[in-house]
Amino acid sequence: MADDAEKTEEPTPKKIEDARKDGNVPKSQDVSGVITLFVAILTFLMLFPFMKEHTVKLFLYYFSMMGSELDTRLMVDIALVTVKEFLLIVMPLAVSVAIAGIVAAVSQFGFIFTTKPLIPDFKKIDPIKGLGNLFSMKKLIEGVKITFKSFTTLGVGFLLFFYFITELPTVALFSLGDQLDWLKEKMLIIMGVMLLIIFFYAIIDIIIVRKQYFDNLKMSKQEVKDEMKNMDGDPLIKSKIRQLQMEASRKRMMAEVPNADVIVTNPTHYAVALKYDASNARAPVVVAKGVDMVAQKIKAIARENDVPVVENKPLARSLYAEVDLDKEIPDSLFKAVADVLAYVYRMNKKM
Repeated sequence: MADDAEKTEEPTPKKIEDARKDGNVPKSQDVSGVITLFVAILTFLMLFPFMKEHTVKLFLYYFSMMGSELDTRLMVDIALVTVKEFLLIVMPLAVSVAIAGIVAAVSQFGFIFTTKPLIPDFKKIDPIKGLGNLFSMKKLIEGVKITFKSFTTLGVGFLLFFYFITELPTVALFSLGDQLDWLKEKMLIIMGVMLLIIFFYAIIDIIIVRKQYFDNLKMSKQEVKDEMKNMDGDPLIKSKIRQLQMEASRKRMMAEVPNADVIVTNPTHYAVALKYDASNARAPVVVAKGVDMVAQKIKAIARENDVPVVENKPLARSLYAEVDLDKEIPDSLFKAVADVLAYVYRMNKKM
């Protein structure tokens, strides 16, 4: 019983699919961060001329306002121009980053739509359990990981930024356009280095996340058995259903015996009912067959309904073994069956 309780079995496809429906999927925040940052850098490079143009345009607008008397109308005008230019500069980058976040999530575990995580779960409101989760070893490890990654990434970025600050006295003498070009170059260096660091952490994180995910979904041997039972049905119920199906099939078969042309039998074990309708079939058809008790029942119904019973041991065995119910006899048995039917037709004529 102890072995059954241990989670030693890999999760089944059904277990994984059920977890997906609950919104439980392996998601690495670091992978999402890498993809989002990469798209942000790429978008920034593509849109920089556009962003530079509108940034310069906004500063020139501010310079043109110098010496003007501030009144309500002018302040409203400055606010509108600022908001408009700011949206033109920032929105394309923000939209691309938002789309990248969605793509990053879908690339990890595919598209999934579920409202189950939104359903209130009052068990999560338990303050004692909440405090336990807050100060658990898992949360401590997660906190250490995030702190280490943040200090490493931001620390390297800050060192580069601090180094570039030393160039500011020289950059201050540049024109506005050249200053923006310098800023672009340094931002790309900082973001590129940070991207490499995050990419390194993302590879490690996705391996850890997926291992933890599948470890948490592992099943005990009993759970696997129960799932198979639920999917395939209880063996006792399936056995009962098969029994009912066989009984129904046997009743239908027995109902066809009175319509048969002949019953081919050996005296005790086998009985096969044949019917030949030249307008619907090219050969005689087996409409009922059975052994032992079923064979005796077929012969009894045949006698009650004046259906001829002909003893032919080899033919009875061959028909039972080779021909399925409601199927025509094979060519190899044509001659033997034809002889039996001819005998029956002669007997009927005499009678």
